[in-house]
Amino acid sequence: MTTMTHTAEIHRTVRVDLDARSYDILIGPGLVGTAGTEIAARLPGIRVAVVTDETVAGFHLRRLLDSLEAAGIDAVSIVLPPGEPTKSYRHLETVVEAVIAARLERGDAVLALGGGVVGDLAGFVAGIVRRGMRFIQMPTSLLAQVDSSVGGKTGINSPQGKNLVGVFHQPSLVMADTDVLDTLSRREFAAGYAEVVKYGLIDRPGLFDWLETNRAGIFAGGPERAEAIAESCRAKAEVVAADEREDGRRALLNLGHTFGHALEAACKYDSARLVHGEGVAIGMALAHRFSVRLGLCSGQDAVRAERHLEAAGLPTRISDIPGGTFSVDELMRAIGQDKKVSRGSLTFILTRGIGKAFIAREVEPEAVEAFLADELAG
Repeated sequence: MTTMTHTAEIHRTVRVDLDARSYDILIGPGLVGTAGTEIAARLPGIRVAVVTDETVAGFHLRRLLDSLEAAGIDAVSIVLPPGEPTKSYRHLETVVEAVIAARLERGDAVLALGGGVVGDLAGFVAGIVRRGMRFIQMPTSLLAQVDSSVGGKTGINSPQGKNLVGVFHQPSLVMADTDVLDTLSRREFAAGYAEVVKYGLIDRPGLFDWLETNRAGIFAGGPERAEAIAESCRAKAEVVAADEREDGRRALLNLGHTFGHALEAACKYDSARLVHGEGVAIGMALAHRFSVRLGLCSGQDAVRAERHLEAAGLPTRISDIPGGTFSVDELMRAIGQDKKVSRGSLTFILTRGIGKAFIAREVEPEAVEAFLADELAG
C-alpha cells in the first residue's frame, strides 16, 4: 500500500486504489513549495482555482502561488473567512460563481488549501461546477491530513445538521505538507490527533498501542508525526477502496461522530466552544461508555481510551464543553438528523474493546436517551 521516495527528505506516498479514479497521497515536508512541480507532472496544462481562508492564506498562499507560477500553472485565488460557518450555502455560491467567472473548464482543478472546512466546501464546488471538475487537496490541519482530505466526501452544513448537503467527489491528488502543521495551535493539533486515535480504536489495536508510546513525539514534530499521518492515511485508503460510498464498512470511520456531530450542532458550530476533533473525542468516549452500559465492552478498555484522549489534551465528557448546558431532547433531535439514520432507525458505531468497533443498527432511542440523561447529570 505504501511506497517510499527519497528527495531532500523522505516523502511517503500512499495510494488510494479506486481503479481509474485512483490517486496518490503525498506526505512530507516542503510540499507547498513544490506543489507546482507535482501538479504539472500529473495534470499537464491544467489551470487552478485555489480556495483557502484568511488565516491559512496569511501563512501559505503566496508560497503556493509562486510554486504554481514557476511551474507554468495559471491560478486564481478565492479567500474565505475561517471557521465552520463558512461551510454554508452563501459561501458555496460565492466560490461557485468565482470559479465560473474565472472561466475554468471541466478539465481544470479546484485546489483546496486549508483544513476540513475549506476542503469540504472546495470539493463540493469541484463536484458540481460544470458537472464535475478535477479536485486537488492540500490540507493544512492535522485533522484534514489524516481524515477529511482523503476519500471524496465533500459538502456543506445545513441549519438542520452537519454535512447534510454534498456529493462524493474524489480528488486527483492529495499533498499533505507536514511543515505546515507547525503553524497550528496546540488545541488545533490535538483536535486533529483525535482522528488519528480513531483509526486505532476502530480496528488497529496495534496502532493504538503505538500511539500510547509515541504521542509525545507526534506532538513535538519528530519522525513519529509523519508516520502517524501515513498510517492514518493507509487505514482510511483501505476502507475507502473497499467501500467508497459508505454502503458498509466505511461507516466505521464515523466512530464518535454521531454523538460528536450532535454536540457540534447543539453548540451552533461555535468553535470557541467546540471544534470538530474535540466533538469526535467526546463522541468516541461516549461511544465506549455507551458500549460498556450495553454490556458490549469492558470498563477497563473505555477508561484506557478516555485516558489517552485526556493525555492529549482532549475533552471526553459533555461537561467539558464550556459555555452552556444541553438537553437530551436537543441532542436526540440532532442525532435523528445523522446521515446514518435509515428509515428512522438509529445506527451507532459501538465497540467490543480497543480496536473492535462495529456497526450497531436499530439502536433503541430510549437507551440512548437514558444514557445521555445520565451523562448530562454528571
